[in-house]
Amino acid sequence: MDALSRLIQLAQLQGNLDVRCQFAGGFAVDHAEAPRGEALFHLVLDGGCAIEPAGEPSLDMQAGDLVIFPHGAAHLIRDRRGQRRTAPVRVEHDGLLPLRRNGDGAPELDLLCGRFRYAPASASLLLYTLPGTLKVSLRDTAGMEALQALVALMRHEAGQRQPGALAVVTALTHALFALALRAYATGDVHGLLPLLADARLGGAVQAMLAEPAHPWTLEELGRVAAMSRASFARHFGERAGMTPGECLARLRMQIAGDLLLRTRRRTGDIGQDVGYQSEAAFGKAFRHYMGTTPARFRREHTREEEHI
Repeated sequence: MDALSRLIQLAQLQGNLDVRCQFAGGFAVDHAEAPRGEALFHLVLDGGCAIEPAGEPSLDMQAGDLVIFPHGAAHLIRDRRGQRRTAPVRVEHDGLLPLRRNGDGAPELDLLCGRFRYAPASASLLLYTLPGTLKVSLRDTAGMEALQALVALMRHEAGQRQPGALAVVTALTHALFALALRAYATGDVHGLLPLLADARLGGAVQAMLAEPAHPWTLEELGRVAAMSRASFARHFGERAGMTPGECLARLRMQIAGDLLLRTRRRTGDIGQDVGYQSEAAFGKAFRHYMGTTPARFRREHTREEEHI
C-alpha cells in the first residue's frame, strides 16, 4: 500500500454528502465551525460564488473548484456581487439530496456540500498538518485529468439522479479527497504530504510506514532515497519541516494509536510493533507525542470515536 493510502486508512476517513445548493441573485449562507473530527468541503458543479473563511481572504469559486476546511473552520458562502438583499432559502429534495434553493429560475450556483469524518486521534499527520483552507482549482492544476474526470462524473450522477446515484457520489468523495491531497502535495508547500510527491524522499517515508519497527538510520534511509546521508537529511528537513527521526517517531505513534484503538493487544506488544523494546520507552515516547499515556489514550478515544 502506498504511503498516502496508508495515511488515509489510518485516519479512518469517511466521506458524506450533506446537501446540494442551487442559488441565484443575492445569497449568503453561514457555516458554523464543524465538530472535532470533521473536515467540511464544497464542490462547485456549475456557476460560481465567493467563500469567505473566518479571518482569511475571500475565495473566488468557479465550476470544478473544490475547497476543503480540514479543521472544520467556520465560513460564509455568498454571491460574487455581495448583494445586501438576499432571498430566503427553502429546503426541498432533488431525489438525491436535500436541496437548498432561493428561487425558481435557473440557478447561478450549483454546489455540493459535505464533510469528511475522520478519527481525530488517528489523523494528526494527515489532517492536522494541512492548512486551514485547502482549495484545488481544475483551471490551475496541470496534469490533474483524473480529478477533472472525477468531478465530471460527480456532476453527471448528481444531475441524472439515477438509482444508486447517491451511493456513487458518496463513494466518489473518498477518491476526491485523495486526489485533492495529491494535487496539494505537488504545490510549493511543506510538510509530510509534499514528501510523498517527491520521487526519492517519498520512498523513504514509504519504507518507514512499511517497517515502523526497523531501527532506521540516516544512512539506510539515504540509500532508499538514492542520496548521501547529509544530502538526504538536508533535503528531507527542507521539504518536511522536520527531521527524518521526528517523522519516524510521529509515524510510529500514528500506527501505535491506530492499533490501540482497533485491537485489545497489550501496550508493550504494540510498542514492540513500532520499534520500542520496552514498554517504558514506548510509554515515554507516546506521552511526548500524543500528550497522554497509551492506556488513557485507548480509554478516552475509544469512547470518543464510538460517536463519530
